Amino acid sequence: MKKITEIWKGLLLCLAMAVICYFLGLKFPVIGGPVFAILFGMLLTLFLKDKSRLQPGITFTSKKILQYAVILLGFGLNLNVILETGKQSLPIIIATIATSLGIAALLKKAMHVPAKISTLVGAGSSICGGSAIAATAPVIDADDEEVAQAISVIFFFNVIAALLFPALGGMIGFSTHSGEAFGVFAGTAVNDTSSVTAAASTWDSMHGLGNATLDKAVTVKLTRTLAIIPITLFLAFLRTKKAGKNADKVDFKKIFPFFILFFVGASVITTVAVNLGAPVSVFDPLKELSKFFIIMAMAAIGLNTNIVKLVKTGGKPILMGLCCWIGITGVSLIAQHLMGIW
Repeated sequence: MKKITEIWKGLLLCLAMAVICYFLGLKFPVIGGPVFAILFGMLLTLFLKDKSRLQPGITFTSKKILQYAVILLGFGLNLNVILETGKQSLPIIIATIATSLGIAALLKKAMHVPAKISTLVGAGSSICGGSAIAATAPVIDADDEEVAQAISVIFFFNVIAALLFPALGGMIGFSTHSGEAFGVFAGTAVNDTSSVTAAASTWDSMHGLGNATLDKAVTVKLTRTLAIIPITLFLAFLRTKKAGKNADKVDFKKIFPFFILFFVGASVITTVAVNLGAPVSVFDPLKELSKFFIIMAMAAIGLNTNIVKLVKTGGKPILMGLCCWIGITGVSLIAQHLMGIW
């Protein structure tokens, strides 16, 4: 680990940016703190002529703090609740994840999208938006510009989903007396937690359902989050296999996503503690710290991103994100209909 004397300036800058963007995210939850942070970083870096003294801290934040955020995310997962919800939603979750990753793989070849960007967009679309990108990026060794591009694509369709899905739910005939159908839909078809929350809360408000839809949607969403584990391990295996003859030169400690093991450990701690009688709310500060760390990391990624290059190369990833989003939405609706939820 780098010495604190080398990283404190860049770390402090990312921290200051994160505080501002955290509160902006609370004010405008449809956009969310991570998106504000990455945009803030991309704009600020245009005015920083010399980042040499800041760079060690910026790099530390974009890599290590991002991993710490994923680990802390595990404290929001009660495995008992997720297993209970999974009995109903797991087939839909598997179908939507397979659809998104399949579409991303096909379009990568058809549109010649860079492999790492297509992986990030596919994982972000299918699992849990920014958190999945945060977990996947270090495993495939994606650079900050690739992460920024994927986050931007996911954000764009998150906002559209949060705004349109409540109206779509009414048009296609979801029950307005129960939040179950729309909760499963939002939890499986919307990418990022903030947008899932926004869409589900809107449905609750529209139909006077209290928090019924929100509770269902968030639980389904957390169930999707567990897919981070097999996806990252699979990607690590592929990267190792790709090394082929040079495998003896590969540092397996760097490739294997050990932080995912800590993520699992955090989930187990949460589950055991709740089973022993601890209130779930005791883990709220750690969950909130996870969100804050993601915002910090996105600020650092923004600082490392060339916004001009991002705009010039963004067309194909956006089209890929659109196709993944439409595919996930369609499969979620079809699966719910076949299962009798809707």
